[in-house]
Amino acid sequence: MTPIEQAALDLHRKYQGKLEVRSKVPLKTKQDMSLAYTPGVGKVSQEIARDPQLAYEYTLKKNTIAIISDGSAVLGLGNLGPLAAIPVMEGKALLFKELGGVDAFPICLDTQDTEEIIRAVKQLAPVFGGINLEDISSPRCFEILERLRNELSIPVIHDDQQGTAVVVLAALINALKVKGQKKESVRVVVSGAGAAGLAITNFLLAYGFINIVVCDSQGAIYKNRDGLNPIKEKLAKLTNLACLRDQDDTACIKGSLADALKGADIFIGVSVAGALKPELIKLMNPDPIIFAMANPTPEIMPDEALAAGALIVATGRSDFANQINNVLAFPGIFRGALDNKVVKITDKMLTKAAENIAARVVEPKKDNILPSAFDPGLVATVANAIK
Repeated sequence: MTPIEQAALDLHRKYQGKLEVRSKVPLKTKQDMSLAYTPGVGKVSQEIARDPQLAYEYTLKKNTIAIISDGSAVLGLGNLGPLAAIPVMEGKALLFKELGGVDAFPICLDTQDTEEIIRAVKQLAPVFGGINLEDISSPRCFEILERLRNELSIPVIHDDQQGTAVVVLAALINALKVKGQKKESVRVVVSGAGAAGLAITNFLLAYGFINIVVCDSQGAIYKNRDGLNPIKEKLAKLTNLACLRDQDDTACIKGSLADALKGADIFIGVSVAGALKPELIKLMNPDPIIFAMANPTPEIMPDEALAAGALIVATGRSDFANQINNVLAFPGIFRGALDNKVVKITDKMLTKAAENIAARVVEPKKDNILPSAFDPGLVATVANAIK
């Protein structure tokens, strides 16, 4: 056990969790009770029944979101279940509050059935002004997100998809500035075809990156490859540029991650620890950009990647330079959504959020392509994009 792991256990045991409920109004006298509760609260309920939009003025709904998980994909640790997901969702709520002023409550559902999750979230939705889905495994997470976005009248995001994609795009915008390359001219390899990998790929394609190869556990994804589920089949029609231009797929990039990395400029890892060996970096074009984001242990450690020739290295860890962490995005995304009464958070808004995050770094450098999570202007900058 590492020192930080022991310290984390000690902190959680000491405080018995990271959240508590506190009242915002006094309760010292009978008058206080008559206003906050019966009989006065009855009039408030009647007014909301008359005009449901008044819930945003009279209740916590205006500034409160639900963090929903089923515990099926907790961090990079796998299917740990709802109880083990609680400390992660509590931590997320802490970040929402401390960084964005957003009240958030962790709800870990004891089901991993798609329809039951959708039904539960819809039944809980009246209390909340937004829904943040978290640590729900692929491919169920895609249907859950899409259904809830269409069937609820409050904003819904899956942070593992959109939050990750926003921060990766922000990091790439600045990394390419440092390297002096254009998005249209680079070849990107995405390692990992789960929720984050697919969302990142779709987001980058929409932004104008044209040459992306995605690798799953079986290697490069390309059209007509055996064993593709419907989501990966759709992805195969959008990626592996050489393959798209070739009618009989002989030009497709096929084979292992090593095959995909030959001549690539950028590696984006959302897969497993140790997936990127130093010798694989040497197969890439000179001065590659390496985003190794597996948590808690990245696909390659930064010192190894730099020694192998990488120009820029980023990970998801706070103990190295260039931390790619969703915390740069989600507090501001929901701050803007709640303040501006946004019903649906669109990809256009999220793209602008990524550009705004990148712009917080005035002069990007190899070891400084992203702002700090504690940048005092960051949340407002991101929130300004969600409107």
